[in-house]
Amino acid sequence: MSLLLVTAFAPAQEAEGFLGVPMWIWQVANLAAFLAVLGYFVARPLAQAFRRRQEAVEERIRQARQRREEAARLEAEIHERMAQLDRDLADVLARGLAEGEAARAALVQKADEEVERVRREAEQEIARRLAFAKEELKRAAADLTAAAAIERLSAEITEDDRRRLLGDAVGSLSERR
Repeated sequence: MSLLLVTAFAPAQEAEGFLGVPMWIWQVANLAAFLAVLGYFVARPLAQAFRRRQEAVEERIRQARQRREEAARLEAEIHERMAQLDRDLADVLARGLAEGEAARAALVQKADEEVERVRREAEQEIARRLAFAKEELKRAAADLTAAAAIERLSAEITEDDRRRLLGDAVGSLSERR
């Protein structure tokens, strides 16, 4: 029963309010005012904070795009430099091979010339030694012939023949003077 009494008096209490306006309207107005103040002091700064945050994110995105473009440009530049280095390396290799081949050909030619020079010098040395050997052989043959002739003459010439030959030699010397 007491519950019934409380509910019976509740509409009467609601009818009474401040300045003749029911209390629930004041509560709704109070809630609306609170939400308005809350929106003014919280929502506006919060919206500004979100806007600043969004602008910061957009700025970061813009910077990231710039960095990505710069990175792509640098990558293209690096690829171009690498390609140039590859071309330069190929040129250096080709030049090195050509120079090496030319140096090898020059060395082969120089070696051939050296072989020819050594061959000519060897032939000259052989000819000189052969001439010297022939001369020595002639001297030895002449010495042997002279020795054989002396031996033979010594065996065949008598003492009288020697005196007569000596006299003839002295006489021919006197005539020449």
